[in-house]
Formats: sequence, structure tokens, C-alpha cells
Amino acid sequence: MDNGQWTKMNKSEYQFRQIRAYRVGWLLTICDFLIAFPILRIWARRTTKSLRLDYLGDRQQIEQDIRHGAFFMTNHRDIVMDAAWLSYLLRCRYYIRPFIGIGNNLFAKRWIEVLVRFNRCFAVIRNGGAHAQLENAKTLSAYIRHLRSQGKSIWLAQREGRAKDSNDLTQASVLHMLTMGTDDLYEAVKELNICPVSITYEYDPCDYLKAAEMQLKRDDPHWRKTKRDDVHSMHTGIRGQKGHVVYRLTPSINREIDAMLAEHPEYRDQPNSQQLQHICNIIDRHIHQGYEIFPRGTDFDAYIESRIAMIDIPNKDEAFLREKLVEMYENPVMNYRKSLTPPSPLSKGEKGVQCKV
Repeated sequence: MDNGQWTKMNKSEYQFRQIRAYRVGWLLTICDFLIAFPILRIWARRTTKSLRLDYLGDRQQIEQDIRHGAFFMTNHRDIVMDAAWLSYLLRCRYYIRPFIGIGNNLFAKRWIEVLVRFNRCFAVIRNGGAHAQLENAKTLSAYIRHLRSQGKSIWLAQREGRAKDSNDLTQASVLHMLTMGTDDLYEAVKELNICPVSITYEYDPCDYLKAAEMQLKRDDPHWRKTKRDDVHSMHTGIRGQKGHVVYRLTPSINREIDAMLAEHPEYRDQPNSQQLQHICNIIDRHIHQGYEIFPRGTDFDAYIESRIAMIDIPNKDEAFLREKLVEMYENPVMNYRKSLTPPSPLSKGEKGVQCKV
């Protein structure tokens, strides 16, 4: 956007010019139905056996929770498709088009940045020194709260980057960023109206890439992904086969926060780090209980071996790679089982909307 366009923005939005999503109004809606939606539908047919929007608990309560905007916080499997398909399913069912946070490390090409910003994506700036990162976090926090004050829905992953081992745990630093500059942490979180969403892929097309990255990092602690690696992961995640895919919406965490504080009022006097951990635990429980648990037959071992065969790295450690690949699929099952002890009032609700693929 040129300077003339920026000067037309009000002051509250001008401060976010480096990270904000581009607003195109009616053009975005036209692009959705003429370009984005048909492409996502075609990709669902080509890369999944089914794509379903489901619910954890009372569906009517969940629909009430998201009616005036929500902060959709999810586990993170795929760089592109996690947010793209959630946005597609929410738009089809509820006409909700969330704003999406995406790391600027994925802007390998200028056209990628322009394209995603025109599709309601805002930049999460991750480069720079300690001082720059702090200022970027403050700006991002203010921008997100600005969007929520306008009733806009937002998507953000529960952690910076994907959990390569699928051990999905909410990072307290993410919640800390979201509540920067607020006096009452619990009330600040409630204003966001966080509605966790579980994402489950029957098969992760990037699983072998993640396993390879884990060995490379093990062998060389200073190893870092390149922009070329990010583009390859994006390409693989978009085109790879995923089997059945389930997005499960869960209720807002606000009622659980209120119930927790009613039972433990002393929590309000705890240090911020402990308060944040209580909230992380609630989000984790929602996401873990929302997993779709797929049966793994006798052909699963053959699948793992086929993924190992696709890995081409120096000093290939097949035993380590096998362990990490199996771990990726076992961790969600283990977390799901742990989340059910002690018993929780949350339970899987009625079957949701299945995308026609």
C-alpha cells in the first residue's frame, strides 16, 4: 500500500501498518467464493478422505460462544492448511472469516506476503534482537486486542511453530503476549473469548520432514531451517495425503476460568506465571479431549517404514527416525487419555458438518 492509502487510515490502525491484514471489503468476499473456496474444495478432494467440523460438548453453547467473535486457538500441524481449512469450514457454516496470525519467516517471496495479507492474515514478526522482539510483541498484542474490540474473530496457534512431536502444549509465552499491558490477567483472557479448537490429521504429510529436522537438530544444535525448507514444508503440507481430517470446536474457556476462581479465589493473588499456567492447563484439556482418535491397524508399521525411506539426510539414523515418527502419532492418544482423568464434564458432542470432498 502506498503512503496515500496509509494516511487514510485512522490513527488506531496506522500503528499496526507493519503487521496488519489488508482490508479489501467486498473484494475479499468475491475472492473467497470465486477463487479461495473452490481451490480449498478441490484440495480437500485430492488430499483427504473427509474434512469435518465437529463439536466437543454442547453445540448450541459453542455456537453462542462464537456468535459475536472468538479467539480460535488451535494445536498446530500444518503451516498453511491448519488455518486455511478452519477458515473455510467456519465461513461455510457460520459465515465467520477469522483473521489469521502467520509468522513473517514464511514470507519467502514478496507475492506470498501480499497474497496472505489480502486473505485476512496478519504478520507475527519473529526476527530482530531482544528489544525488537519485545516491541513487536507489544504491537501484536495491541493489534489482536484491537481486532477483538471490534468483534472480529482471530486464529492463532497455541505455540510458536508446530509441535513436531505432536505433544501439543500451550505456551505460556503466547498468553503472556496476548495479555501484555493489562492489569487483570484473568479478565484480559476472558475478553479475548478463547475457544480452543482441536485439529487431527489421520496422517501428517510432513511427518517425515519433521522427523528429519529432529535428527538434524540433534546432530547439530545450531542447525536452522532455511526459507527453502519452509517453502518445501508448505508445498508438502498442501499437496500431501492426510486421510480423514477433523476440526473440533470446543466451548469458550471463560466459564471454566470463572468456576476455577470461584473454587480457588487465592489464584488471583498468585504470580503471573502461575496464573498463565492455570489457563494453559484449561486450553490443553480442551484440545486434548477434542482429538479424533484414529485406529491404527497392522499396516501402520508399513506406513512408518515408507516414511523413513523418504528421508534423505547425512548419517541417517533409522532407529531414531522410527522412534520419532511413532511418537508423533502416539502422543495425541496419550494426551487424550490423560485429559479424561479425572473425568471432565466435556464430552464429544453430535457429529458436525462434513465437507463434501
